[in-house]
Amino acid sequence: MNMREKIEVAAARYPNQRSAIMPALLIAQKEHGHLPGPVLEEVADILGVERIWVYELATFYTLFRTEPVGMFHLQLCDNVSCMLRGSEDLLRHLEAVLGIKKDGTTLDGLFTLSTVECLGACEMAPVMQVGDDYCGGLDIARIDALLERLRAMAGQAIGADPATTAPPGE
Repeated sequence: MNMREKIEVAAARYPNQRSAIMPALLIAQKEHGHLPGPVLEEVADILGVERIWVYELATFYTLFRTEPVGMFHLQLCDNVSCMLRGSEDLLRHLEAVLGIKKDGTTLDGLFTLSTVECLGACEMAPVMQVGDDYCGGLDIARIDALLERLRAMAGQAIGADPATTAPPGE
């Protein structure tokens, strides 16, 4: 099923098309990786709603990205509970280890680092969202272990170039 068909199926579950904007944006973002202007316009056209309505939602919620992000989008909560439990130190550590500032992406395209106002998981403070997953109770050691796991996952996802890899045993 293409993006248009997926959005139409999702929209059919709602009493009016405006109510389907958020699910449609999720579908479009999954398809494109982020939501540039032409994609937002396409979503509005598919739903038959005002383009500004789509733009407003896409730019209000941190769930949506209008700019490209790395393979792993690290979103560190900087609200009061997380701040009191050390999120500022974690942000400085992430910036140093990754070699980027907040809202930057590493040169290899693996990581984008952002802060968000609240992830609604104060009981796990400090907390960071990585893609769709929450990682809580963070400290520097847990951050470092998480980054290593993500780097390993990226290596598996990218895979080795068969043209330069000898078969096992050769």
